[in-house]
Amino acid sequence: MNSHSSPATADDARAPEPARSVRASGRLTHWRTLDLVTCAFLGVAFGVAYWGWGLAYAVPSNAVSAGFPPLGALFNWPWLVAGIVGALIIRRPGAAVFTELLAAVVSALIGTQWGITTLVSGLVQGIGVELGFAVFGYQLFRWAPLLLGGFLGGALEAVYEWYSYWTDWDLGYKLVYLLLLGGSVAVFGSLLALGLTRALVTAGALSAFPPGQEARERSAV
Repeated sequence: MNSHSSPATADDARAPEPARSVRASGRLTHWRTLDLVTCAFLGVAFGVAYWGWGLAYAVPSNAVSAGFPPLGALFNWPWLVAGIVGALIIRRPGAAVFTELLAAVVSALIGTQWGITTLVSGLVQGIGVELGFAVFGYQLFRWAPLLLGGFLGGALEAVYEWYSYWTDWDLGYKLVYLLLLGGSVAVFGSLLALGLTRALVTAGALSAFPPGQEARERSAV
C-alpha cells in the first residue's frame, strides 16, 4: 500500500449542504412596497379565479356528495391556494392572511352566492395557513409548514362551516368533512401552490423574492 496517499482537495472534503429555505431579508415585520404590491396582485388574480371556481365547482361537488355529503370537501381546497402562495413568495408574517383575505374580498365584489360571508371564510382560511408557517418561526418554507398550514386552514374553514352551513350534520359527518378538507388543502393545495410559485420563478417574476434567490443558489451549485 502506498503510504503517501494524495491529500483530499477542499471540494472533496466539503460535504454537500442541505437544501435550505431562503428567508425574507431584514426584519420580518418590515414589509417592502414591493411585497405589498405583489400581495395585492396575487389577491386580485386569485379573487377572480375563486369567483370562477365558485361557478364551476357545484356540479362535481354535488355529484360526489349525493351519496355521502362530506365528500364535497374534496372540491373546496382551491379556495385556500392564495394564502399558501402568498406565504411562499413573501415569507413575512401576515402574507397568508393578507393574500387570502384580499382574494375573498375581490371574489365577493365580483359576486358570489355566499355574499359577505366570503370574507369570513377568507380570514379564517388565511389565519389557518398563517399558523402553519408561524409554528416554524417563518424560518422554513418547505413541506412541513406547507402541510401543517394547509391542514389548519382547511380545518378552521370546516369548523366555521359546521356552524354556518352544516348545522344539521352529526358529529361524524363534521369530523370527516374536516379531515377531508384539511387533508386535500394540505396535499393538493400545497402542490398547486408550489407549482405556481416555481412557474413564476421560471418566468423570472420572483427575482426580488426569496424563491428567486433559492433558484439562483441551486443553479450556482
